[in-house]
Parts: sequence; C-alpha cells; structure tokens
Amino acid sequence: MIVTPATPAAIVAKAATTTIPIVFEIGGDPVRLGLVTRLDRPGGNVTGVTQLNNEVATKRLQLLHELVPNATIIAYLVDPTYPNVETTELQTAARGFGVDLHILEASAEREFDPIFSKLVQLRAGGLVIGSNAFFLGKQEQLAALAVRHAVPAVFENRQFVIAGGLMSYGGNLTDAYHQTGVYTGRILKGEKPSDLPVLRATKVEFYINLKTAKALGITVPPSMQARADEMIE
Repeated sequence: MIVTPATPAAIVAKAATTTIPIVFEIGGDPVRLGLVTRLDRPGGNVTGVTQLNNEVATKRLQLLHELVPNATIIAYLVDPTYPNVETTELQTAARGFGVDLHILEASAEREFDPIFSKLVQLRAGGLVIGSNAFFLGKQEQLAALAVRHAVPAVFENRQFVIAGGLMSYGGNLTDAYHQTGVYTGRILKGEKPSDLPVLRATKVEFYINLKTAKALGITVPPSMQARADEMIE
C-alpha cells in the first residue's frame, strides 16, 4: 500500500494506480482535489484524513486582520508548484476587510529572503503563509525571517509560533498522523479503502506568541487571548 502525507504525493499516487490501496493525510478538501468522489463512501482505492487546513485559510486572514486592523496591505505566500485552491476565497475575504492582498510565490528556500525584502517594499502589515508540506518543513526559517523583518505572520502549525512566529491556526498534525496510521493498519488487516470514510479533523488549534506580539508593538485583545488554546511566551 501507499501512504502519502501531502497533497502532491496523494495526487501522484492516485494517478499511478487504481489497485494499490492509498491512505492520504492532507490539508485540503479531497473531493475538490479529485482524490475521492465523496467523503462518506470514497470508492476506489483511496481514503485518508484531512485537516482542512486549506479551508481555514480565510480564518487565518481574519485573525491577522483582527490583530492588526490598521494593516491595509497583507501578503499571502504560496508555493506555485502546490495545488492551491483557496486563493480566490482569500482575495474575496480580503476585499471584505478592506485589505489589499498581494500573492507572493516561493518554491525553494533560496527565495525566502527576496520574498521578505518584497514584503518590506510593499509595506505589508502582515503575512499569511499558505498550507503545504514545503512550508511546513521550513516553518522555523519562515518564523525567524518574520521576526527579523518585523512582519506579523500566521501559519497553520504550533511549531511556527514556538519558533517565534506570531500566530498559528490549524489542525493537530500529530492527531492526523495517528489517524492515518490507524487507517493504514486496518487496510493491512483486510479492510478496503472504499469502505473507510475520509476522516475530517473537527478541531483546530489557535496559538499566539505574546513575546513576538510585544516585540511588534501589538496588543493582543483579551477576547482573542480567551479564544487561544495557548499563549506562548
């Protein structure tokens, strides 16, 4: 069988075989991405777990706007080699907030420094980092760059906040991997992927780095602090 902990790998695996069982762990909508026909009865040889991190991208923008309401320019960092289906939704949400959203692209670590130089040129008041495996693997570098350039930034994972990023909002990666492992074991014992509904993570976690907020001159409202799962100092 094949286990794919990222959207591009899941898409490649599905295209490669219709017989070998595939279990994915992704951050987007598997129906929208064409991995399964429906969530409750996926059919075929593919099933898995989705955290819906892509679907809550607009919520990340909303939280960032709430924390830096005077920012009129916000950037959205995407990997152009990665399936990115939420850009239109973010642009619509940004217009509703009265924010000019700039799309910036990076698919290699060497592009990070020019991206942050561009943020300074744009006088961007914040940065939303798109959900994908590449950025997840580089979140500590991205957090360090955001701190160095004094850019309020939000990502999907708690580790980003621990590394100094301002905020994160997204599913629990450990839980998602655990559920992926459970499905893998069930299929190896004889169950069919077509009979296992796609699991949708229902819990999202919200973290704020108070030390970073203070360094940026940002006051975190008590109402936002009360909604956070953890305030990291």
